[in-house]
Amino acid sequence: MYTFRAAVVSTSSSGLPLFSDCRAPRHRRRGSVDPSWKTVGSRRGSTKIACACSAPPRSWDDGLPSLESNGLPLSEKTRINEEIDNNSDILIECRDVHKSFGEKEILKGVSFKIRHGEAVGIIGPSGTGKSTILKVIAGLLAPDKGEVLICGKKREGLVGDEDEDISGLRIGLVFQSAALFDSLTVRENVGFLLYEKSKMQEARIEELVRENLAAVGLKGVGELMPSELSGGMKKRVALARSLIFDDTQEAEVPEVLLYDEPTAGLDPIASTVVEDLIRSVHFKGKDALGEPGKIASYVVVTHQHSTIRRAVDRLVFLYDGRVVWEGMTHEFTSSTNPIVRQFASGSLEGPIGY
Repeated sequence: MYTFRAAVVSTSSSGLPLFSDCRAPRHRRRGSVDPSWKTVGSRRGSTKIACACSAPPRSWDDGLPSLESNGLPLSEKTRINEEIDNNSDILIECRDVHKSFGEKEILKGVSFKIRHGEAVGIIGPSGTGKSTILKVIAGLLAPDKGEVLICGKKREGLVGDEDEDISGLRIGLVFQSAALFDSLTVRENVGFLLYEKSKMQEARIEELVRENLAAVGLKGVGELMPSELSGGMKKRVALARSLIFDDTQEAEVPEVLLYDEPTAGLDPIASTVVEDLIRSVHFKGKDALGEPGKIASYVVVTHQHSTIRRAVDRLVFLYDGRVVWEGMTHEFTSSTNPIVRQFASGSLEGPIGY
């Protein structure tokens, strides 16, 4: 099932999605319909998954691609290239994605892949389309040109459209603002989708809520209101909401989490907590309960260097609506690409103008 489960979306007269101010009735009875919360697609469908791999860095200059040296032996480079050619582990692929708002062109041909097991950071200066490409992947925005493939299948339309049927993957989006309902308790926020859409008993939903809150290091906060939480706690509640799912379904499918500036507005210590939490819920990590994480892959939009260092392994650099560099995190500060070098150093001198 392809499911978007982390925000409330409505549509303006212009056709663009609008995000709610996170106010909602205190609690609806099960079976009532909230038209702004969408769960779509068939739960069924499976995808054979191979081990993840990461591409060596690529640098674009005047549209001509060239490989930067990454210091690997030739045999290791050959092995990596062979793995890259194996497309069986690709969960999400963007191909030549363009997006404009009015006359302002935001994305100008973005292409990259997210593979099973990857922890990917999308970085770049402000206003280069990082959050926009996340919303395109999540199905909140439709590309003007190009396509997004989910497990090899092209998605048509937006999340919630009746004719959209993407099987084999769940996608969750954690917004920068956390997007919690101000009038609902933490428990009701985390379990919102299950209360509204599932046929599960309330006792089981509450059990899952407690488990997911505990997994992100929050116990005993279920009856608190969002106004009683710190900024870092709100981020963790939003993460718990994106993790919860209906475990009565017959098949479990991989999940990709998309994080939009997860550490924005947090102090350094709170940022470290969130960064480590992002790692812990990945299937390669262990959550606050010591259990293996459940997230197959994740993508983090950020421009904070601490998040780049701690939370991701591979980077996709966006500048002026295009991918200008891809590489491993440890290669970020040694890149010869002048755009990347200026961004990494914070210098005022270079191609990035302010």
